[in-house]
Amino acid sequence: MQHFDVAIVGAGPAGAWAAHELARRGARVGLFDASHPREKPCGGGVTRRALALVAPALRMRGPSAVVIEGVRFEASASHRANVALEAQGHDDSSLLVYSRESFDLALVRAAVEAGATWRTERVRDVDVSRDGARLVTSSGTYRSDALIGADGVNSLVRRRLSSPFARGQLSFTTGVFAHGLSASEIVVRFVPQPQGYIWSFPRPDHLALGIGAQADETRPEPLRRILNDWMAEARLTDGARLKPYSWPIPSLNASDLARQIVSGPRWLLVGDAGGLVDPMTREGIYFALRSGELAAEALAAGDESRRYRAALTDEIYPEIEHASSWKRGLFTGPFIHLLVHGLQRSNRVRTVMSDLIAGQQSYRSLKRRLLRTFQIGLAWQLLRIERSSLRSPPASFG
Repeated sequence: MQHFDVAIVGAGPAGAWAAHELARRGARVGLFDASHPREKPCGGGVTRRALALVAPALRMRGPSAVVIEGVRFEASASHRANVALEAQGHDDSSLLVYSRESFDLALVRAAVEAGATWRTERVRDVDVSRDGARLVTSSGTYRSDALIGADGVNSLVRRRLSSPFARGQLSFTTGVFAHGLSASEIVVRFVPQPQGYIWSFPRPDHLALGIGAQADETRPEPLRRILNDWMAEARLTDGARLKPYSWPIPSLNASDLARQIVSGPRWLLVGDAGGLVDPMTREGIYFALRSGELAAEALAAGDESRRYRAALTDEIYPEIEHASSWKRGLFTGPFIHLLVHGLQRSNRVRTVMSDLIAGQQSYRSLKRRLLRTFQIGLAWQLLRIERSSLRSPPASFG
């Protein structure tokens, strides 16, 4: 029976990057995932801060990407604003959009080249004891000293060692891949009811279009109707071959974060399996990569459960908490119309939004920067949203 220092279930960005970081430290890593190569139902945007973590590994393998030159924000068909992004090449771009098939596979290959063993086997069961972890796969049984669950929102590892996500802890997304089309601009249409947004992300050989909203506030069919109406209006997919998709995404608030169990003796959850997704934008690639790094650092240092939980509490949880507390208010009609108005009139507002898109602007200081733009109506709405969110008692991360 083969034995690893660390077994990782799932080879998306979180699992593959954790494998890379552990293997380059000399650990014997088993990376289990039978799904590659595969496309994934997400926008595929990789922000500047995310790219900074993995740029050397990607440069060596050259996955194709679209350099995004701008974002069009829409409050309605007639009320819209454009934000230009830096596009000075791959090394200094605010946002790149990759095919997830090529992006994720490049990270897996980087992990293998660092020394990890990639097993194209489906994991059917796991358990953890004081002596280590046991994995039962489609091909056999393996043991390891430690286990990382990186197997996404429907994580087997989470179900076995923690608890699955409740419906109220998920967003539901549905959309289409429009094959044969691409662009250099992202389009975002805000939707006040159910609160969420529509997107169009250009990948190298197709557009990824979709809509997302809180799963306990809507159903798939109403979302599909909203998306179809917008697609007919925008005419971005005329003549394209459309392939539909639907997928849940973790969408946690401060109370969820305080209660959830993401680690224990000899095991950790990273990326979507750990609920580490921005609940407002539904973007998770940066948190996936960073949590993979944090997990590797915790395992390398020992006392992995305490160290990993402390790292999440210090770095990632506060960003998710801020996004969650503002999400409901920010998607309302008054704020969105004021935001689009501010983007039309103010270079300062456009700069703030450009930095937010690039991942260079944290939620913790977003209010302060928007207040400094001197867009009085926007600032007033932001203060109202914050006061509303403070009516709920804060959660403790102890």
